[in-house]
Amino acid sequence: MAHHFKIKRNKGGEYVAYFMYNSEVMFWTEGYSSKASAQNAIESIKKNGPEADTVDES
Repeated sequence: MAHHFKIKRNKGGEYVAYFMYNSEVMFWTEGYSSKASAQNAIESIKKNGPEADTVDES
């Protein structure tokens, strides 16, 4: 599995969604109090991410 999402709990007990590529964390969400909220964040990324603009501030 080259890329996938992973939901884990952080040290504060919140649920965080991670996007993994080749077992490396590429990005993660904020912490959520419920697992359902983390799952909703993943669905939002899947739905809205492909059309997101790229902003180059270099």
